[in-house]
Amino acid sequence: MDKLSKSAPKGIPLLKSIPARVLDLRTIFVVVLSLGVFSMATRPATDPDLGWHLKTGQIIAHTRHIFHTDPYSFTRAGQPWINHEWLSDLVMYGLYWSGGTAALILLFAAISAATFLIVFLRCPGKPYLAGAVTIWGALASGPSWGVRPQIFSLLLASIFLWILERSENEVTLLWWTLPLTILWVNLHAEFALGIALIALFFIGTALDWIFGFRAWAQAAPSLRNLALVLGFCLALVPLNPYGTKMYLYPWHTLSSTAMAAYIQEWMSPDFHKTMYLPFLLLVLALLAAAATSRLRLRPRDILLVSVMLFAGLRSVRHIPIFALVAAPILARLVQGILEKRNVHLSGRTPPANSRVAVNAVIFAGFLIFVGLWVRSVVLHEPRAEAENFPVRAVSFLAQNELPGPLFNHYNWGGYLIWKLYPRYEVFADGRADVYGDGFLDDLAEIYFVRDHWRQKFEAWPIRTVILPPNAPLIAALRLQSGWKQVYADQQAVILERKE
Repeated sequence: MDKLSKSAPKGIPLLKSIPARVLDLRTIFVVVLSLGVFSMATRPATDPDLGWHLKTGQIIAHTRHIFHTDPYSFTRAGQPWINHEWLSDLVMYGLYWSGGTAALILLFAAISAATFLIVFLRCPGKPYLAGAVTIWGALASGPSWGVRPQIFSLLLASIFLWILERSENEVTLLWWTLPLTILWVNLHAEFALGIALIALFFIGTALDWIFGFRAWAQAAPSLRNLALVLGFCLALVPLNPYGTKMYLYPWHTLSSTAMAAYIQEWMSPDFHKTMYLPFLLLVLALLAAAATSRLRLRPRDILLVSVMLFAGLRSVRHIPIFALVAAPILARLVQGILEKRNVHLSGRTPPANSRVAVNAVIFAGFLIFVGLWVRSVVLHEPRAEAENFPVRAVSFLAQNELPGPLFNHYNWGGYLIWKLYPRYEVFADGRADVYGDGFLDDLAEIYFVRDHWRQKFEAWPIRTVILPPNAPLIAALRLQSGWKQVYADQQAVILERKE
């Protein structure tokens, strides 16, 4: 007991047993910041692809076999499938098997919190400024969060940025990118982002030297090591079940015109929607800070921001990457503005006894709030599932064993795979890369009853249709004598082809 904090208030015995450093203001601030991001990221597991991720992980765990062809759809049965997320699927199913949906929700919220804790650590200046910018970046990234493998990529991208920035003074850190690349290439196809970041830092370092921001004696070792690490990381890409095919897979995904046309996260952000307002304000704040700060942006920073801003404006999916890059740069620029105006983010330090007591109350209160919020999200998960997926309609299908094949809503494909495979194979699901642009164009034409929809629909031996009540195809088939409605609720309608 003699080593306990002497600054703990005498009237609060419990605080006497807590070391002062545990209730230090900075420590409490970092913990509260992390818990804040954790609570922001704690949300229901309603990602449309979650179902097929879980089913794939289940099959891999039970058979120890990794798919190379599509097993889930009758429209692409036996066609090549590069499941670039196989390891994520296995991890997700393992968590679900051990702790249910709650374990998935908590893990992915924790990963999101860790991602932005690293952003906070990368931010220079006062903790409060760094914390505010970190939360801002988290808000901009929020629309992309969820129980999905992409969150693994966000964490690894955040780690890569930390390593690449620190490597200017600690060159040996760069070699950690090698084992991380092997892990990343098996978790998610966005491993290409890590390699792209290394390449951008190489080009940026060269630009820093060319424009006089770094001396050659400083730039040369960085350039040499970045080039070596880039080469090694590229050489490690084939260390996955699909070998060299993974080199071109990210490019095929990024170049898909159908995905950009039909899938919201691959579209450009619609700034009429409130959810994208933090991203827009982050961009504007960065431009304003760059124009007014006494600090000049290095060419490397301009390159990184420009590339990631282009990616974020092109696709909602890439907004979080822009936030990871932009937040620390914004913090540095704002710190320069404050120093120029001689503004200090500090005040009178309260007495030690009061400080520890207040910090303890803040920490306890926030912990209770986060606990209640997490409990609420977990308890309401079944309701969220029912609001996003055709729970009762799927139960009806399973009980009545209606004939297949099915024509299903694209966003329900993953859920149907999880609940009904192998009894039913789907028409389509969220694996857009498996189906290809032409198929997705045909699917949209059928669903929205456009042009030659009847010809393309009849090309498949569809026996049962499950779609939302407001789907144009439902209205069209109701007018056809060959179809009858066998089930309907607010979420879904099921039509069966008459014999």
